[in-house]
Amino acid sequence: MRKDNARSLASTFAGYCILIFFALVFLYPFVIQIATSFKTEPDAAAHPLSPIPDPVTMGGYEKVFLSTDLPLWLGNSLLVTVVLTAGRVLLDSMAGYALARLRFAGRRAIFSTIIAIMAVPGVVLFIPKFLVLNQFGMYDSYTALILPVLVDAAGVFIMKQFFESLPVSVEEAARVDGAGVFRTYWSIVLPMARPALLTLTIISFQGAWNEFPHTLVAVQNPELFTLPRGLADLVSGSLGKGTQYPLKLGAALMATIPVAVVFVIFQRYFVRGANEGSEKG
Repeated sequence: MRKDNARSLASTFAGYCILIFFALVFLYPFVIQIATSFKTEPDAAAHPLSPIPDPVTMGGYEKVFLSTDLPLWLGNSLLVTVVLTAGRVLLDSMAGYALARLRFAGRRAIFSTIIAIMAVPGVVLFIPKFLVLNQFGMYDSYTALILPVLVDAAGVFIMKQFFESLPVSVEEAARVDGAGVFRTYWSIVLPMARPALLTLTIISFQGAWNEFPHTLVAVQNPELFTLPRGLADLVSGSLGKGTQYPLKLGAALMATIPVAVVFVIFQRYFVRGANEGSEKG
């Protein structure tokens, strides 16, 4: 028994050591990013992998706000992200409910098309997107940034699969009481879909905030640049001289913070909602 306990403790200790090692390997680039944002340019160039700034300075962050259009990029990203997240949660859930519960001609064909869209690489759609936006006069506008990506095929798929897992008896009882299709969806089914909605909210926010490829074909005016597009322009050397690692990594860190905050906030509700959903099932 003692030998078995010793082996169990040894294997557990070894497992934790391996997990800690890979956790450190995964976190080290983020540590370097944070440390470099507080370095001077000579220190960042001389010691790029050092996790300790010497000396510590806020010069990189001062340059971010004084020498770049970061506040404008943040405002554009916030506007686009909020609209896209709200639109995707609403429209994806409505489309998912229609495909899961309503019976109409072409339903299977539409769902097959959605699956096919998920399999198409986004880069293939760059030129068609540009041609469509230009033809309809939407190019270089907020409409071009939002409308083409307002509905997400993956979100529709997630919501459809979740709605199909819910018991039909609840909806039938609502219809007996006189509730229509939209009333049933909005008042009965949607509250039950909280775990899926929270998952979709996190995915949509993260995807919209980090969206870069679509902005390349949607806008060219610097006044409409979102944060990823602005950072790409910054990294490509728009400020001219020097590597300016503290400035670039400081801006990248500030772009990462909102996504991390939203994920931490929603993670608690997501886990709680998932547990409630499993208990009901």
